Amino acid sequence: MFRFLLTPVLAIVACAFALSPAAAAAADPPPYHAITPSMAGKTVVLTGHDLTLDQVIAVARYGSKVQVTPEAKQRMKDNYGLLLEGSTEGVSIYWFNRGAGGARETVMFAGNPESPENYPKVADTQMRAFRGGASGGYGPEIADEELVRAIMVIRANAMTWNAPSPGLAQMLVDLINHRVTPVVNSRGTVGEGDLAALSNVGATMVGAGDAYLDGVRMPAAEALAKAGLKPIIPFAADNNALTSSNAYATAQAALLVYDAQAMLEWADMAYAFDLNGMNSSVTPLSLAVQADRPDPWLNWHAGKIKEMIKGSYLFGADPQRIIQDPESLRASSIRQASAWKAWSRLRDSVLFQMNTSDHNPVVKVGLKPEDSWELATPQMMRYYVKGGPQSGGKSGYIFSNANWDPYPLANEVEAFSLAVANMDVAIVHRLQRFSNPFFTVVKAADYLPKGAGYGGSGGYTPVDLWQEIQSLAVPIAAEGNSMGDGVEELQAQTRLKTARARQLVETTLSLIGFDLNNGARWIDVRKAQDPARSFGPGVDAAWAAYRKVVPLVGDAPGGLPQNQNAAQIMEFLKGTRATSFFPGPAMPPGEPVALVRW
Repeated sequence: MFRFLLTPVLAIVACAFALSPAAAAAADPPPYHAITPSMAGKTVVLTGHDLTLDQVIAVARYGSKVQVTPEAKQRMKDNYGLLLEGSTEGVSIYWFNRGAGGARETVMFAGNPESPENYPKVADTQMRAFRGGASGGYGPEIADEELVRAIMVIRANAMTWNAPSPGLAQMLVDLINHRVTPVVNSRGTVGEGDLAALSNVGATMVGAGDAYLDGVRMPAAEALAKAGLKPIIPFAADNNALTSSNAYATAQAALLVYDAQAMLEWADMAYAFDLNGMNSSVTPLSLAVQADRPDPWLNWHAGKIKEMIKGSYLFGADPQRIIQDPESLRASSIRQASAWKAWSRLRDSVLFQMNTSDHNPVVKVGLKPEDSWELATPQMMRYYVKGGPQSGGKSGYIFSNANWDPYPLANEVEAFSLAVANMDVAIVHRLQRFSNPFFTVVKAADYLPKGAGYGGSGGYTPVDLWQEIQSLAVPIAAEGNSMGDGVEELQAQTRLKTARARQLVETTLSLIGFDLNNGARWIDVRKAQDPARSFGPGVDAAWAAYRKVVPLVGDAPGGLPQNQNAAQIMEFLKGTRATSFFPGPAMPPGEPVALVRW
């Protein structure tokens, strides 16, 4: 959990910058993190419209297999037939019988792609593109198998709306199920249209370049042979069908959302620890206060924390309890609820991205001129396929488009990063307030055993972590550079945004570790004051489990708090979900996404 490639942020981004063979041989690949396939006996069914984050994680992180439904297979078959028929009827089709990018008006071939004169030309073009994918992109290589597998399962799901050849569609499933994981370069995309990364996947399909089989690196041809797979012979617009996608960015975002949820759950638990440790006034969470700001996420979070500490001594009378906590404790529920709200919007955007097509061109079988007024206009009729033998008599349209522009996803990634940073600043200040008896009223040293002072505010480290978080949360400036003769002049930088956001989540979890450890230390203090005290069902359970793993220990010589238990703290946070101690109430519903299909 929470492991990911820390992609260099200040790197030059090239759309398809390839290493020379000599340079590639000289570059040492980073240490590879293979998955533990603990769910290899399970199968995720791909329909194209209901892939979940849990399913992505099951395939990517734990080795589940995939299966495409008969309906989705038929949809791809129909689309493929319409693609072939469209060219036969003389319809201009982007990135098939016409070129791509700056070559959009270049005629690649004319007429039936399966004719004796065209077939060898089309097949050779596709094979050269697939084999060339072995040198696509720019290093370092992606070091985490889970990320490459996430790319593949997301592409396999969304590709069911496109027009791949049957061989291409099956091979993508076979690579996942036989755990043949292509070597993929981390750079070479401008954050929209992850052509280079997906071309690396395509290279493995034809036996070019390197791949991993069950976590062991070898030539791709050898990996396929050992897995019992034969290289494919791509045809038609297969290079386009595979690579015209944002599967790399979407995979990063899917892993981000999944790991961020676990991080936010621990943020809530640490906050509940701190409330008990500070002997806080809990009035900000009260029904009366929440009624004045009826936001579903604010009210849900306040209710969650109240239930977590229900039965705590905080709800009893205490003459030493101050009337109002520092803002970092009073407003933490608001900040954390707002991070959850931003997370939910990002989650919904990722689910939308995973279950729709970001492909160019759009192939729509069954759509007719009478279905909408604009479809009957002369402009739109240029791209109408009347139907014939190759399409099984089915008609439809093939339109070029801008669906690979990955918005709103790219915006939501940075909105979430800012929300987390605004949560984290409260966490940093909560840590610091515990060092002042003006707020705590008592001193920890007066109640804890002699020398049991480890923890404190964590010394310099939380401040260092906070400074890192600040830099990671700063939005990347909007960018646009003209490429492809000016046909492609926008860049979304989603690769950079998602990599930074994942690092921010990881760093925030470390900060939460210091906060949880400090809160646990102050719960020790409050328990020493009165052994009969309870802290609420969630906190009591988590505190007891935490102390078994991270016992209270003394300061190092000189009294400076050391971080010798930091590894144990992180192991506890990563190996245990906070929800195992307190599941919490159901979240507010996400934004409904109505997927209208023709």
